[in-house]
Amino acid sequence: MPTLTTVERDAFLDERGIVMRIAVVRADGSPLVTPIWFLHERGRIYFTPRQRSEWFDCLRRDARVALCIDEQALPYRKVVIEGIAELVHDVGEDDAWRDLYRRIAGRYVPAAAAEAYVQNTIGEPRGLYGVSLATARVRTWRMPVEGERPEGIWHRRYYRDPDIEFGN
Repeated sequence: MPTLTTVERDAFLDERGIVMRIAVVRADGSPLVTPIWFLHERGRIYFTPRQRSEWFDCLRRDARVALCIDEQALPYRKVVIEGIAELVHDVGEDDAWRDLYRRIAGRYVPAAAAEAYVQNTIGEPRGLYGVSLATARVRTWRMPVEGERPEGIWHRRYYRDPDIEFGN
């Protein structure tokens, strides 16, 4: 299965409107997955849990995360990141990173609506987390595109006989 180059990965992560799913670990060890907005900037993935969200409590207790960022249309690009989320700004420090929050909102709604969203939720404290791509495990893949061999859309380990399935 083709993987994304770093340039392709970064371009994909910078596209507007793509939602990320974050997986965290609850106190009882069960997983919690939440779809959220994010921002890819300076080699990090940034996201903002509200103070009273369950997944914020989970992150405070255990900073391990899995992030899934993918698309529904061909070529089905996918980026999966497993790493440690760093609390960049805690609750009460919102003013220090409000412009970054505007950039996050601006990826999902027009500028005027993003500003309205920020103003309408300004009284709801939140934290800012970041996951460094340099220290995380990052996996990418996509379907073959025109001009590429259609064989091997799965990883070789999924085939009973990779030499036959891949036409080698």
